[in-house]
Amino acid sequence: MKDTLRVRSIQFAITVWFIVITVTVMLIVSLVLYNKFSRTAQESAFLNTQQIIEQVQLSLEQYIKGMSETFEVVDAKISKSRGIPTPNLLDQLATIAGTREDIVSIHLFASDGSLVTGVPTTEMRHNTRLQEQSWFKSALDNPNHLTFSLPHIQNLFKDNPYNWVVSMSKSVSIERNGRWENGVILVDINFKTLDDVFRTVALGKKGYVYIIDESAGNIVYHPQQQLIYTGLKYENVEQALKFSYGQYLDNSGGESRLNVVRTVNNIGWKIVGVSYLDEMITTTKEVSAFMIWLLMIVLIFILVISALISARISQPIKRLRKSMEMVEKGHFDTYIHVRGADEVEQLSRRFNLMVSRVRELMDQSIREQETKRKNELEVLQSQINPHFLYNTLNSVVRMVGSDRKEEVVTTITSLSKFFRISLSKGKTVITIGEEIEHIRNYLIIQKMRYKDKFNYEIDVPESLLTYRTPKLILQPFVENALYHGIEYMADTGHIVVAVAQEGETIVMQVRDNGVGMTEDTLKSLLTGRVKSKDGSGVGLRNVHERIQLIYGRGYGVSIASELEEGTTVTIRIPALEYEDQEEQS
Repeated sequence: MKDTLRVRSIQFAITVWFIVITVTVMLIVSLVLYNKFSRTAQESAFLNTQQIIEQVQLSLEQYIKGMSETFEVVDAKISKSRGIPTPNLLDQLATIAGTREDIVSIHLFASDGSLVTGVPTTEMRHNTRLQEQSWFKSALDNPNHLTFSLPHIQNLFKDNPYNWVVSMSKSVSIERNGRWENGVILVDINFKTLDDVFRTVALGKKGYVYIIDESAGNIVYHPQQQLIYTGLKYENVEQALKFSYGQYLDNSGGESRLNVVRTVNNIGWKIVGVSYLDEMITTTKEVSAFMIWLLMIVLIFILVISALISARISQPIKRLRKSMEMVEKGHFDTYIHVRGADEVEQLSRRFNLMVSRVRELMDQSIREQETKRKNELEVLQSQINPHFLYNTLNSVVRMVGSDRKEEVVTTITSLSKFFRISLSKGKTVITIGEEIEHIRNYLIIQKMRYKDKFNYEIDVPESLLTYRTPKLILQPFVENALYHGIEYMADTGHIVVAVAQEGETIVMQVRDNGVGMTEDTLKSLLTGRVKSKDGSGVGLRNVHERIQLIYGRGYGVSIASELEEGTTVTIRIPALEYEDQEEQS
């Protein structure tokens, strides 16, 4: 039951709803922020990759432009000298080669593949098949067009290391033996320079950049350059060739990768930047883990704060509830100290006013009930005394006329004792002995009147005579038994008055063998809806209400009756010893 009250308490409800609303809002905000961050992080990663590749594109274009300008200078020098190998031309070419560290060699070849001039001045190797090499054929096939070859190992000259180079070539008209013919200018660029530039590009921990040509999709550069000719099957070159400017997701290598493609102007190379999505997801996972921890910490903080706030809000209400429970138990002297929020303060003030008013009304009700009880008792006595006195005196007159002196004395003596106990100096509570004496005198007088109409029996243990009882609770039932139960019988009636103790309860019974009553009459008798001509109904209800008013709902009067069998009236009161300082009416 206590657990149920806790669950239904205001503090519990405030705490739960505060947490539910806070957590719901935080979850919604967290999800929105997480989705926003994920999209922003992905977009930032995409944008960062694009910017890096565009920067690489710009750098490569600047580098190619610089090399092209250098090549144009070489072309101009050779064209001016008509390709005739003079010491002056050789010095000029050496000077040009010395201006850039990345130039490996500058040479001029005739259309038959023979070396005309160049630097360094090194003897050519045999069986180079120079005319079959791509850069040579491309230069002759595309007159006046500067071409760039794929990276390859330079193997033209003796005593030179096998360098990885990119060859720049272009056809040119030269004069040999007094006639003009086509020649090919060759400028070899050290590939290591490009390799160093591309290796500095950072696209995450695993990202990289590679370059392909736009014609056949051959790989010009790759971080794993040594695998170019053995195959880099995880690079989806065919997909990259479809783009000159764009991006796409690629799963060909077994991992999701973002490929950003940019085309280098003039030479048609495509730069492909590769970024791995799992690195982006890793960042997102770290953020999500951080947000989960943050949510847990905030949840604990909210739990503590909401508990404190709800306790502060509900504490005055709990005090008010406890005070109401005290009032419910009958403690009408309960008072609440007015404090707390404005609403609670107003409730406390109203509660104190209500309790004060209830206490006043209860005191007023008690006084009214006491007055009503006294008035009804006086009514009962006023009903008993004149009528009973009138009948008794008539009986005494008849006895005097019949010269029955002893019966006259007995009747007068019993009558005086009867009225003495009825008055009882105004007391409302007397001893059981006095109540039994009152009934005995009443029955003696009635016996004198009715002669052999009835007989009676009084059974009371001597130990109970000193117990207390409200005054005049037996007389209405004895009178009722005589007038309504026995008077209309043809046979002799019998009345029994018995008193016994059952635990902490005194049980009084008035039994007769009279005519009895119906069930409906029995049920309505104590409610006051049935009343006899001489007012016994008032007396019955008065006794029952007086007992319950004094001792509570657990005590009172009950009646059992059957037609032609008789009636039994049972009175229950608590077993209390009589004290001299009794309440006065």
